[in-house]
Amino acid sequence: MDKKYTFEMMWEDLDDGYEIYFTYVKNRYILFKTAKNCYTQKLLSYSSKNPQPRMSVITLKRVKEMFPFMEDIEYKVADGLNIDD
Repeated sequence: MDKKYTFEMMWEDLDDGYEIYFTYVKNRYILFKTAKNCYTQKLLSYSSKNPQPRMSVITLKRVKEMFPFMEDIEYKVADGLNIDD
């Protein structure tokens, strides 16, 4: 990718049905859209020094707050998600 990955680009990817993989505070997560302004964040790895919930539902506002601290961002096509706005 030639240009910097921005929040707006990630938001568009989520709306297009992509799953976003990222590292946040030493834990690896997957993020995907489940409904309008509703996103599911699943924990993929576990750090005993920073225990987190295995799954949580968050809003776009929370995603935007986390974005500057996300590392190792990857996106993949979601498997079988059907989202209607």
